[in-house]
Amino acid sequence: MAGPSIELHARHAPPSPTAAEISDPTTENIPVTRRYQGLLLLSGFMMIFQIIGTNSVFGIFQDFYTSEDSNIPSARGNDAIVALVGTIGSGLTWSGGIFVNPILARVESVKLITFAGAVIMSLGLLLASFSSNLWQLFATQALLYGIGSSLYYFPIMTIAPTYFDRHRGFAMGCILSGAGIGGLVMAPVLQILLDKYGVRGTLRILALWNFVVGFPVACVIRRRSGFDATARTRVNMALVKRGTFLYQAIGALLQAAGNVIPLYYMTSYSTSILSYSRSTGSLLLAVNSGVNSVARIGMGVLADHVGRQNTMICSAFLAALSVFTLWYNAARERFIVFVVMYGIYAGGYNALVPTTITEIYGVENYARVNGSIYFIRGLGSLLGAPIAGLILGSHKRGGSGPGVMRGMLQERYDRVVVYDGLLLLCAGICVAYVRWLDARDKGGWKWKA
Repeated sequence: MAGPSIELHARHAPPSPTAAEISDPTTENIPVTRRYQGLLLLSGFMMIFQIIGTNSVFGIFQDFYTSEDSNIPSARGNDAIVALVGTIGSGLTWSGGIFVNPILARVESVKLITFAGAVIMSLGLLLASFSSNLWQLFATQALLYGIGSSLYYFPIMTIAPTYFDRHRGFAMGCILSGAGIGGLVMAPVLQILLDKYGVRGTLRILALWNFVVGFPVACVIRRRSGFDATARTRVNMALVKRGTFLYQAIGALLQAAGNVIPLYYMTSYSTSILSYSRSTGSLLLAVNSGVNSVARIGMGVLADHVGRQNTMICSAFLAALSVFTLWYNAARERFIVFVVMYGIYAGGYNALVPTTITEIYGVENYARVNGSIYFIRGLGSLLGAPIAGLILGSHKRGGSGPGVMRGMLQERYDRVVVYDGLLLLCAGICVAYVRWLDARDKGGWKWKA
């Protein structure tokens, strides 16, 4: 049976630009064409491949930095601090939107912003290759990388939804599937590079690759004709006071905190508890990312048929259920099932955030709400992996320790699992409550929403 077709052209012709829009240097009057939408999908996919793919495999860097082979002595066995490096980098990717969106409204060339982001992100990775202390990692792989990735991420993610009227969920699912495919490709490649060239050479190769890919991506991004960016990035207190925004923000914070924990500790769990090799641990992370990629597209298609909010609710609750039932005290077989199932369910929420924002608040409010929600998600990521690292405590990598010690470590990981599951469960409750509030505000319940 053939799958649904993608409508890459808009259902209605874009409105003719007004005199004010013509005189506004931030408006690029580019017609909506099938060719451009295809280029936008490809560029968005590659951007997500780079940024979210890199963020999602930080657990491999963490496993190396905290191991006995680490080039940073103070990082050895220190999961909480090293996890903070990764979460600051990924957190700034999201939270930077509250600053990047106003810049987008005022700077003439969005290409320049996107290219600057690619340069700064690459520079952060390059300088991180010279680090020998934790503070240097924080300055480079956390701060510089995070600032650059945010400048690179938000131009496309803010503008892309405006180019798709129908099948918006599927279009954004295609773009966001780059996260899973990025992790699928980068996890084994990163481990191979670490084994062959060490962490310094790996970071330099990663920096060069990000720069080479970032330039053509930056050349594609354009505003849609009639897109009033300045008006949409101003904070609207009426929106902030709505119950839907409050609970969506709480849910976003909790989901972001819970979402990163399996990604950061999947590799270390497989090596420390299940006695897998590092290469096998990175392969499991790659499998999770690959499944996640397919799930994002699948969830986007499902959302277009049964409702975006409905799909997001199911995704949030099933992700929490998979953590509680499959990761807790998991042996090898059950852990592999968890790797696959969590990849399926976690992908739905992440793929549907942009489309549900548009559905609840309208396209005209997308930029300002999206920036605020992603700022909150960035803060949420800081609560996830570092606190999980504190719960886990310092421990030696590898599964060669005595049974008693391994049993104690298993108990610590089980506490991390409970913490993660509770975060995701509470996020699901918030998402479901937002669904109810949105129906109430719009005057009636609809099964498809």
